[in-house]
Amino acid sequence: MLFSILQIAGDAGASVEAIPQQEVVSYSLLEMAAKGGWLMLVLLALSIIAIYVFGKKWWMIRKASTIDKNFMNDINEMLHDGKSRSAIALCRKYDSPVARITEKAIERMGRSLEDIQAAVENTGNLEVARLEKGLPMLATIAGGAPMIGFLGTVMGMIQAFFNMANAGNNIDITLLSGGIYTAMVTTVGGLIVGILAYFGYNYLTSRISDLVFMMESSTIDFMDIINGSSEKKEEETEARAK
Repeated sequence: MLFSILQIAGDAGASVEAIPQQEVVSYSLLEMAAKGGWLMLVLLALSIIAIYVFGKKWWMIRKASTIDKNFMNDINEMLHDGKSRSAIALCRKYDSPVARITEKAIERMGRSLEDIQAAVENTGNLEVARLEKGLPMLATIAGGAPMIGFLGTVMGMIQAFFNMANAGNNIDITLLSGGIYTAMVTTVGGLIVGILAYFGYNYLTSRISDLVFMMESSTIDFMDIINGSSEKKEEETEARAK
């Protein structure tokens, strides 16, 4: 009995050893990207452009948002003391839309409030346009990259069916591998580039909206300063007349 059990165990071990072990095939990211064909080069170029645009606009918005919290208070004190040149010099110290709008308004002081407000609005529109420059490119990449990926999917499936048609009755799974790789890899690549560009676009848009709100708030504060100065001059004029 013991001999029979040992013999059965030996036969089972021999059969296990006789089964050939399959070789595990692994691919790196670069090798998988290369399977996608020339469309992956297009997606790579779009990703580089998206990163460049995002980095440039992020740095610009970051610099534009950097300004002293006491900036408007200092401007108010300088204008109250009649130091308009010092106020302009303080505005030029900051590379910020708020500072440039304030500088333009100070240069227009002495004119009517309508002229000052028009100058402030025009300068604000120019600053917003400068901040938004490049964002349409990022939005185009967010929408176009997935479409390019789907184009690769269609091209890959066409290639796979073309190989099947030429094979006739000798259809082999290896004939479909090239087309399937092209179809799947380009789709994934296009979606990755499009999703990153989409989130980057929304993030920059949100930051620009916050900056525009800060510009509007600073403009209102400055117009209050001008109105206060005008009312003070009128009171002084009336006091002298009496």
